[in-house]
Amino acid sequence: MSTQPHKHRARKRFGQNFLCDDGIINRIVSAIYPQQSDHIIEIGPGQGALTGSLVASGAQLDVIELDRDLVPFLLAAYASSPRFNLHSADALKFDYAQLSSGPGSLRVVGNLPYNISTPLIFKLLESAPLILDMHFMLQLEVVNRMAASPGGKNWGRLGIMTQYHCEVESLFDVPPSAFSPPPKVQSAIVRLKPRAESPWPPCDEAVLRRVVQASFAQRRKTLRNNVKGFLNDTALEDLGIDPGARSETLELGQFVAMANAVTALAESTKL
Repeated sequence: MSTQPHKHRARKRFGQNFLCDDGIINRIVSAIYPQQSDHIIEIGPGQGALTGSLVASGAQLDVIELDRDLVPFLLAAYASSPRFNLHSADALKFDYAQLSSGPGSLRVVGNLPYNISTPLIFKLLESAPLILDMHFMLQLEVVNRMAASPGGKNWGRLGIMTQYHCEVESLFDVPPSAFSPPPKVQSAIVRLKPRAESPWPPCDEAVLRRVVQASFAQRRKTLRNNVKGFLNDTALEDLGIDPGARSETLELGQFVAMANAVTALAESTKL
């Protein structure tokens, strides 16, 4: 298989759909607005649709590419830039902290393979304090879930955990025709900006994850049924939460309150 970008066949097992619309590429680069002082991590550079502009900005650029057939092309095209580094690695297993020089020192961008987008975002959220912002191309449905508000069918685990860490902004939609090969779904660009200060009280994030996961395990059931392993009706009412409510009607702060109640209950039983 040739390493030339226009001849490289997209590989289904890597979920590859290469961006090829110059207008969309320019809009994405404008949204990112790369600066020479930035340290940018590009996940899945593919055929370099964004990479050229990121290199041209003068930013420190680390790219992570899983497909080894693309590595020679990327090195041939960009290795002469002194601020370009390529990591032939799996983004799901990569240690992002090794590239950080401190809090908010990294900017992350990528046209993420749809088959790994959700687990990859959860992995990056673990390093949220090190990240200034993230710009991703994702399936439109995933962006809608990340940017959702309480009360709708899109509100759930992905939106709650993403918004717990980040401000989420859906920037613009991208049609299938912008890719080669065209995917069967609509895409969108999302901006995630890790919160400098949380608007909610501190909580044990592992407990929050468990509470949220349980709350949405069976969406049609009431909160009472979904979290009975954590909190009873009295505990929920003490938090001002209706045990008969559906989980999708709760605000993010109410999930934080439930997590803190679970933690307090666990600590009291140890005494």
